[in-house]
Amino acid sequence: MALSSDDIELVLAVIDHGSFSGAARALRRVPSAVSMSIANIEAELGYPLFDRSRREAVPTPQALALEPHARSIASKLRLLQVHAVELSQDLESALTIAVTAGIDHQDLLDAVSRLGDRYPLLRMNLLRAPQDRVRTMLHQEQIDLALMVSSSNVDREEALTTVAEEVFVAVAAAAVDTYSLPKDLRRLEDLSGSRQIVVTGPDDEIADRRLLISDARWHVDSVETAIGLVERGAGWANLPSCAIRSAVAAGRLRVLEFDNLKNGLALPIQLVWLRRKPLHRAAGEIVELMRRTRV
Repeated sequence: MALSSDDIELVLAVIDHGSFSGAARALRRVPSAVSMSIANIEAELGYPLFDRSRREAVPTPQALALEPHARSIASKLRLLQVHAVELSQDLESALTIAVTAGIDHQDLLDAVSRLGDRYPLLRMNLLRAPQDRVRTMLHQEQIDLALMVSSSNVDREEALTTVAEEVFVAVAAAAVDTYSLPKDLRRLEDLSGSRQIVVTGPDDEIADRRLLISDARWHVDSVETAIGLVERGAGWANLPSCAIRSAVAAGRLRVLEFDNLKNGLALPIQLVWLRRKPLHRAAGEIVELMRRTRV
């Protein structure tokens, strides 16, 4: 026999209310209809679900064995019903967010977790990639939101809100010599002739030029790889302060010092989406949650 959702609801109502009459009141049915429906279910199953020899309807061992699974199914059905209504009210079936590699995204994780509590059946996809790849995915409509460093170029197709700030600092190896790095480094521009490790795709045409100083560059697709190369002296890098903090504290990296300026470029972190692709309910709530965190 295949138990229907109505059967499950009915059995749980009798268990919860302790009698057929109590279940009938809760379900707005007449007691005789409840009693007859339970009898039909028992006939189909081939065993009793309730002991009728007492004044109250006492669940049999078989009913108690079914109860945990029935409650789980009932809970999932309620979630499904709520989700079905939410989908009709502009809730997307899935939300995909891409984050620029290396930047602090703890506030985003907090917002996503809160959204998961609010919409348990919403499918969430979180990606990390170099900034140029994140922007490409955004414009190809592969993602709904992008959390990335502000661009020096204004793109009229993009809508955005600033949610944080990240400081990028120039670092080199602390324990070994760095390839082509001047021994008497004094000025930022002295870095132009040394090798820079850049977190970007193979083609950096749309990489943020504010972070590019050297003409000789190696490209990597993760901050972890960049740190590993810098620690080994393969080159220096401009990296988010949150990403290199532990390596500096451990003595594997050193923050470069300059006579002509302070090492550190503060850049806004923004949530970005496409104007031609209006935000649906969950994406809009992520934006609002991140804005509140900023305030």
